[in-house]
Amino acid sequence: MYTDLQEKVVVITGASTGLGRAMAIRFGKEKCNVIINYYSHNEEALKVKMEVENAGGKAAVIQGDVSKEEDVKNLVSFAIEQFGGLDIWINNAGIENSVPSHKLPLEDWEKVIKTNLTGAFLGSREAINYFVENNIKGNVINMSSVHEQIPWPTFVHYAASKGGVKLLTETLALEYAPKGIRVNNIGPGAINTPINEEKLADPQKRKDVESMIPLGYIGKPEEIAAVAVWLASTESSYVTGITLFADGGMTKYPAFQAGRG
Repeated sequence: MYTDLQEKVVVITGASTGLGRAMAIRFGKEKCNVIINYYSHNEEALKVKMEVENAGGKAAVIQGDVSKEEDVKNLVSFAIEQFGGLDIWINNAGIENSVPSHKLPLEDWEKVIKTNLTGAFLGSREAINYFVENNIKGNVINMSSVHEQIPWPTFVHYAASKGGVKLLTETLALEYAPKGIRVNNIGPGAINTPINEEKLADPQKRKDVESMIPLGYIGKPEEIAAVAVWLASTESSYVTGITLFADGGMTKYPAFQAGRG
């Protein structure tokens, strides 16, 4: 438990399922006030609200598209209205789809970039604006990926968006460090979330994925949530501008494990 997080106001985008849900529940265990943003899964978001409250926190739910400026501004207003302020902002909402790059429709490219990169920019901008105006040493956490570093064929739009998030984070961290505002990335590897369910249900595909992970297993959403609360807490007070990879070693060239190569 991180006692300094108690009563902190946390906005988590894309919090109705997957990593967002796990983070919301974990911040609930830390007795935080959690704003659960969702795009299209209202029933799931309401269930997460109950789970946060059962864990010991408080929660409120709001629909919004993170690629739309007004929706993101509304998230800040909603946090102030519900809980009186804002302390931690987590840009978690993200999408992906697999298409050979030479066949990738512009519409698909723009949709992924708008959600994953523009959404992270808008969220970061609005949170930092609030922190600066209110002289708050706030905290922004962006959800990146191992694919800010590892190329991913047929996911060029996704990889490009996460590469952008990397430098977005580093630039904001450098710019606002003098004000005590910290900005960091989490870079998950293969995690057992709904977006990966179909792939991981296939025994051969699961084995293929596990072969790329030195620790040898698919991560749990709760393991990413543990990273998020640490980055949000004062335990990480001297950490800003990094990507903390939580990937079982996936970014460490596992093909060379055991002397191969």
